[in-house]
Amino acid sequence: MTISETPPRSKPARRRGATPPSDGHLLQRVILPRTGDPMSVRSLYLDERTGIRLTTVPGVAGGPEPKKVDLAGSAVTARRLRATSRTSAVVPDQSEVSFAAYFNAFAAGYWRRWSRLTEVRLKLSLEGAGRVDVYRTKSDGSTIFERGVVVTGRQELDMALDLRPFEDGGWYWFDLTTDEGELVLHGGGWYATDEPTGRAAVAVGTPTFNRPADCVATLTALGEDPLVREAIIAVIVPDQGTKKVRDEPGFEQAAAALGDRLKIIDQPNLGGSGGYARIMYEALEHTDCEQILYMDDDILLEPDSVLRAVAFSRYSRSPMLVGGQMLSLQARSQLSTMGEVVDRGTFLWRNAPGTEPHHDLAAGPLRQTPWLHRRVDVDYNAWWTCLIPRVVAEDVGMPLPLFIKWDDAEYGLRARAKGYRTATVPGIGIWHMSFLEKDDTSDWQAYFHYRNRFVAAALHGPDNPTALLRDTLKRTVRHLLLLEYSAVALQRMAMRDFLSGPEHLFPTLPTVLGDIRAKRSEFDDGRPLDSATQVPLSELDALSAQVFPEPPSGRVGAVKGLARGVLHNLRAPDPVHQAVPQRNVPARHAQWFVLSRLDSATVATPDGRGVTFRRRDPALFRSMLGNAVSEYRHIAKAWPDLQRRYRAALPELTSREAWAREVFDRKI
Repeated sequence: MTISETPPRSKPARRRGATPPSDGHLLQRVILPRTGDPMSVRSLYLDERTGIRLTTVPGVAGGPEPKKVDLAGSAVTARRLRATSRTSAVVPDQSEVSFAAYFNAFAAGYWRRWSRLTEVRLKLSLEGAGRVDVYRTKSDGSTIFERGVVVTGRQELDMALDLRPFEDGGWYWFDLTTDEGELVLHGGGWYATDEPTGRAAVAVGTPTFNRPADCVATLTALGEDPLVREAIIAVIVPDQGTKKVRDEPGFEQAAAALGDRLKIIDQPNLGGSGGYARIMYEALEHTDCEQILYMDDDILLEPDSVLRAVAFSRYSRSPMLVGGQMLSLQARSQLSTMGEVVDRGTFLWRNAPGTEPHHDLAAGPLRQTPWLHRRVDVDYNAWWTCLIPRVVAEDVGMPLPLFIKWDDAEYGLRARAKGYRTATVPGIGIWHMSFLEKDDTSDWQAYFHYRNRFVAAALHGPDNPTALLRDTLKRTVRHLLLLEYSAVALQRMAMRDFLSGPEHLFPTLPTVLGDIRAKRSEFDDGRPLDSATQVPLSELDALSAQVFPEPPSGRVGAVKGLARGVLHNLRAPDPVHQAVPQRNVPARHAQWFVLSRLDSATVATPDGRGVTFRRRDPALFRSMLGNAVSEYRHIAKAWPDLQRRYRAALPELTSREAWAREVFDRKI
């Protein structure tokens, strides 16, 4: 392993840590869209629409009683605001612009619940003629006018706003309105007058694997914003790939802006957990940071999110993890998840109750989406962006050596058990590749999904694993009906490694990926092809090839469909279909009730970049299902002992000394 740092700057740096202005402490800047952002992305910063309410027409005498509906809509209009920088703008005459948008409204419900603040101050530097109106909402989304101010000439607005009415949720925002002349916004933000805890001194870390362009873009974003740069004392990049970040065009400029803050560490591919563990190790051992901010390497960063996470942490009532939300890189106005929880029975992560995944904020903006106003509580935050205070890291320990999957969820549960909660805060957001583009529960990552889920369950889950094992068996059957034999093989490999105990985690960290790829390549569905044209084409006619079975309706229909699918998989397949696929199946139709009726099929991958030629094998179906049932029975009997062993090993697995001895200082 090698470590490289950028050359020191000519002048020695003073002790870093952002110093707030004397008239208040910044919580959240007003930020504007980037030049050229489409209307859908602008909707994350501004609401430039004319709100309309839709109601039903009164009923006609003697006619049927009209159905009562509650609708809300909006009419898209032209751009009403001209941004002159990321923090300043001009509102032309005869216009109204609302800042009731994801990045500019203030998530008062979260600050009310988790911070020690009782009020927030809205500060705006304005010039021209117009009006500022401030609104707040209740947790059900109902809007309440707070107060308004008429602006003439140059004016420094400073408005104190009460945080006490937001126990269950709600937001603050402001609107700018003009009549005869334009109104210039020179800058603004949401501030606190109370003193924060400690310093803004964050070590930002992003492990990377063969994504040098994305990583350089993130480094550039961190270095080009002066306020963000001032809060950062270190940027740590474990480079685990063969395409090195330092060789990417633009790296030298990004590194120059960050100066001696930047540290690039070359190490083998240890997965996300190995990368994040290295970040925490370096931050705790070699910096005086007060916060550690994890970020994925394949994100698009909104730099103000760094400052917002640090501010939220410094004002929290007690030390806690502060998570950022994920927006979709493919559909940038789409909020992928509002927050996540872990079902303690089946021990699966899921979206928090009452939320809608993949919500489009352009189609359903804040003012028209009531559920966005309720505060959402979580168990953990994924590490696409998550801040961990130093005191929490020192007490809770290092990530588990899990390679990928469940390391973030397990850490959140472990922190919670020690009294450190997690908040996923709206307005702290990054763009990340959407998970709709892949199904990593059936590719090489299936191993980590299953093994690490069981490791986390042994540490933090129920004493009775029945629900966990029943759910896993359902997934085994589903994989088999989908002809995903490689996924079942990896599932069995994961269960056997889990049964071997915690002693296997450190030794296999640098080698397990090779074993997984070798095992997966033994099966048809584990060897993707570039195109369905690489195998003989199905003989189905054009009409039949584009008609697919409908999903079974109701519980009875599902049971009958499942029974038919299992029986079909026990029968010998037509030999013709072993060489020629029975049909081609698009990714969206690759469902169990489709594939369970076939002898073979070419199935498109979720990202559309290839296909797998899947062939039904009754002998494999029987043996894999039998082995799975036997293994799950074994786990059920051994569960108390497995819980004891994994819990006893936890202090060693999460200690800095063990990570250094077993991984970082070892020649691999």
